[in-house]
Amino acid sequence: MKLAITGKGGTGKSTIAGILAHSFCADGYEVLAVDADPDANLASAVGIPSGQSSLIIPISEQRELIKERTGANPKEFGQLFKMNPTVGDIPERFCVDFRGVKLLVMGGVRKGGGGCACPESVLLKSLLSDIILTRGNVVIVDMEAGIEHLGRASSASIDLMLVVVEPGLRSVKTAEKIMAMGAEIGIRNFGIIGNKIRKTEQKEWIKKQFPGRQIHGIISYHDMIRDADLMQEPLIDLMNEEIAEEFNAVFKEIKRSVLN
Repeated sequence: MKLAITGKGGTGKSTIAGILAHSFCADGYEVLAVDADPDANLASAVGIPSGQSSLIIPISEQRELIKERTGANPKEFGQLFKMNPTVGDIPERFCVDFRGVKLLVMGGVRKGGGGCACPESVLLKSLLSDIILTRGNVVIVDMEAGIEHLGRASSASIDLMLVVVEPGLRSVKTAEKIMAMGAEIGIRNFGIIGNKIRKTEQKEWIKKQFPGRQIHGIISYHDMIRDADLMQEPLIDLMNEEIAEEFNAVFKEIKRSVLN
């Protein structure tokens, strides 16, 4: 099962990706969680303490690795470099295991005004394609709002792209744009997860924006999620019994709809 999770910034996609990773892991699946967002928040969402997560160096910042695999120095332009670097061993070498979930932080290439034809970008794209095309476990990719890392080959192998939407027209428009872009490069299946829902009217409004079968789950807003981020504490350790029960029920339904 290969899942890509995306959405407008601030919708809570990293939090959902982290909880979903633990939920699949609890069911006995081997889970690889991939942080492909330049903001790199998946480590904290998975629950890795801030002191430990701060020591994780994203693949995009591994200068020696990039040079070794592509034959070129990162952040330098006008060079010749390999377009198909060897990447198959990277997940095992650089992933972090936390309570059974394996996390790989890819990072991103920050460059204003479009894409980056540079060695680090080529390595990231090759790595993500290799993970999606060859890994036999559950792969959950926390994407940025765009789909820059995805090529046509890897896109066609994604089982489902889940777009996280909060109540608001801008979030819905971003979701529509993401799905249109994804369809252009071969992604066939999309799902919507409504998040930060405070009242029934918001839930019904989101349902009206998308066809019924596209809705894979609706998640209520809780101050605890915000507080966990402020305190830099693992959300999975802060849930009280009532909220944990609610989340377990929601994510059980999300997994059921994903697997079907």
